[in-house]
Amino acid sequence: MSTLQTVPREMALTVRDTCLCLHAQRAARVLARRFDEAFRPLGLTNGQFSLLMSLNRLEPPALGSVASLLTMDRTTLTAALKPLERRKLVRVAVDKEDRRSRRLILTEAGRNLLTKAVPIWKDEHAALEHELASYPLDQLRAALRSIS
Repeated sequence: MSTLQTVPREMALTVRDTCLCLHAQRAARVLARRFDEAFRPLGLTNGQFSLLMSLNRLEPPALGSVASLLTMDRTTLTAALKPLERRKLVRVAVDKEDRRSRRLILTEAGRNLLTKAVPIWKDEHAALEHELASYPLDQLRAALRSIS
């Protein structure tokens, strides 16, 4: 006969109240929904906005550098690119200097959509910062950036 072990209720409460991972996940979900809703008129998600913005460079970045910037594995990034490619917002090309590598190119349509998305992001971000004005947001940003 086996004896079932249970985690004490106090531990569940401790995790609920103090777990940084849980609180970060919850906040990330709320923020994602909020920005998804803001970008909905453009047919974009917050993740797609971030991806398009990461391609807004003078030279098309390599797939690996974008994956690193967005902390995504290459397979996940490749899957995230597919709907943007279908909409002709992004083009994936073979790197001329390293045929094994791929470059991600923000198309003219992608640039135009990003131009429409930036004011939406600015407005939503300003509203969020206003709501959180009583918190040290620069310290929060620094703390979040320090997690690697």
